[in-house]
Amino acid sequence: MSAAYSMTTQWPAGLSRWALIWGGLALVTVGLFLLKDDVGWAFKYPRALIWPLKFWISDFMKWLINDLNFILFTFKDFTRAVSWVIEQPYWLARNLLATGFVQGFGLEAETVWPRLSWVGLTGLAVLMGVYAQGWRLGLLAGACFTYLAVFGQWDSAMVTLSSIVIAVPFGVAGGLALGVAGYRSRRVKKVLSPVLDLMQTVPVFAYLVPVLLLFGFGPVSAMIATIIYAMPPMVRITMLALSKVPAEVMEYGAMAGCTRRQLLWKVQLPSAMSSLMVGVNQVVMLSLNMVIIASMIGAGGLGFDVLTALKRLKIGEGVEAGLAITLLAIALDRLSQAYARRPPPAHGARAEGFFRRYPYLTAGFGIIAGTWVLGYGFEAIAIYPKDWQVTTGLFWDNIVRWININYFDQLDGFKNALLLNVMIPFKRFLLSLPWVAVVGMAALAGLRLGGWRLGLLTGAMALFPALVGLWPKAMVTVYLMGLSVVIACLIGIPIGIAAARNERLHRIVQVCIDTLQTLPSFVYLMPVVMLFRVGDFAAMVAVVAYSVVPAIRYTDYGIRNVPAHVIEAATQSGCTRRQILWKVQMPLALPEIMLGINQTIMMALSMLVITALVGTRELGQEVYIALTKADTGQGIVAGISVAFIAIIADRLIGAWANKRKKQLGLA
Repeated sequence: MSAAYSMTTQWPAGLSRWALIWGGLALVTVGLFLLKDDVGWAFKYPRALIWPLKFWISDFMKWLINDLNFILFTFKDFTRAVSWVIEQPYWLARNLLATGFVQGFGLEAETVWPRLSWVGLTGLAVLMGVYAQGWRLGLLAGACFTYLAVFGQWDSAMVTLSSIVIAVPFGVAGGLALGVAGYRSRRVKKVLSPVLDLMQTVPVFAYLVPVLLLFGFGPVSAMIATIIYAMPPMVRITMLALSKVPAEVMEYGAMAGCTRRQLLWKVQLPSAMSSLMVGVNQVVMLSLNMVIIASMIGAGGLGFDVLTALKRLKIGEGVEAGLAITLLAIALDRLSQAYARRPPPAHGARAEGFFRRYPYLTAGFGIIAGTWVLGYGFEAIAIYPKDWQVTTGLFWDNIVRWININYFDQLDGFKNALLLNVMIPFKRFLLSLPWVAVVGMAALAGLRLGGWRLGLLTGAMALFPALVGLWPKAMVTVYLMGLSVVIACLIGIPIGIAAARNERLHRIVQVCIDTLQTLPSFVYLMPVVMLFRVGDFAAMVAVVAYSVVPAIRYTDYGIRNVPAHVIEAATQSGCTRRQILWKVQMPLALPEIMLGINQTIMMALSMLVITALVGTRELGQEVYIALTKADTGQGIVAGISVAFIAIIADRLIGAWANKRKKQLGLA
């Protein structure tokens, strides 16, 4: 009785204390508005106090490129050496897959060795799928590659695939090395954690600016940017996988006399192989996600086709190239996932002879060699004939044109209503807030949810855009991101609830969101621009479409993973199906739903940077302008500001979700 009494007396006291603190902050904010003429510095950060950080970074980059000399070589020599190491295997892969080995230039160019045939590569994809999982996966992979040939995307797809097959091994090797170092050393891990947070939240465009200055324009620079972008998940998964190797396995290795190096290579890495393959899968998918953006600095391939179609507003061409990237991503994603789940080979007597021991490897070489030889006699086997190609470009163009002709007034009316009644008032409200109050709110939220360390972190990160003179741009970013996330949640959470309660709908929704998640981000921009023209509304629609997937997926997952015995107890107590949803499943699934909202915020911010191409006026535009001017300082400062907004949301939501899980007994 006394314990219960103490709990009831202490909890309201704590609640009232925080309510008083929040109320005090609200009163201070109102007071600042009343005294606006006297405290102008609280609304507009003083120009004299702005840090010239972008100039410092730009000067450092110039010094790095022009003046940094080592004993035996300069920094330029180092960047050239890195470029050469990556360039050699890239051109080998590109010659094999896309162009063939050519001697000479221009009209005098002569093909010495033809590229691999489309039939051979498609057959190899089928064989890899059969080996990894079975005929279903083999046929899926074969169908994806066949689409590339039939719809005239083969040449560009092979240029893209050439980059992927080289960038992925470099990304995996670099991520594995850093992950092992982070696992073995706490100091290294402490350094890596914030760096990885920044790498995963800084906009992709921000990577391109310094890479462009250091390595120049071309496919090698694009691959280096891709490697940097795709590496962080491999680092994190490596550290996590090695930490979860069972202690008894480690003890057996030590008892067998393994050295530290042998323990790593002979025991830990083989034991963690299934988890490490998940990291490989993530590197593959992020590399493909970078395809279009990397084309801005010379990558070529399918990304260049999508970007060109966007600039020319050729929606049909863009959709076909975007679908080609999607299908290539699906094939590589399913294959890498299947290899991750594939059990290790059973120990026992090994078959005699190379062909019996490695039947799939032998069959793969046979398919490639056989189709290459047949390609000399039958050109259709080597190169898919243009007369057989089909296109749906005109179909997609006609759909958008028909919608514009028949529903322009309705679409324009809906856009104007939302702009005038919701978007513009919310934007003005955020821009009118004193920066002092916003920083205080961020710090207070961190203090309430995670203690003084989180409070200091969120407060300092919220202050950063003001310190570097980007506060108005940051507020516009928050406005677009906030509205997009709210709308995405209003759409996604009900769909997730419905999918969790209906098995057939669940399967349909899973196929749809898997497809949406593999579509390149630029593909969302083309129909939106054609229907709504450029501006904040078009950007918001594209962001909602791109970021709605996590809201659906995590809601579905959270509700489905509510313990069965809890559902049974609620049923036996007489709860209806609706009561079980709202009184049992939703409260228990709320931490997972909030994590889905967190991922929705991350995806919305990453898409916002890309929507700078359709006329938004936020931090993404700053990053994009920096890329066009090759201004490293401006790009990095704006990119870090976006990253800090993402990290604030991530830390606050993560802290709330962890606290809620502990209260529910789920942690």
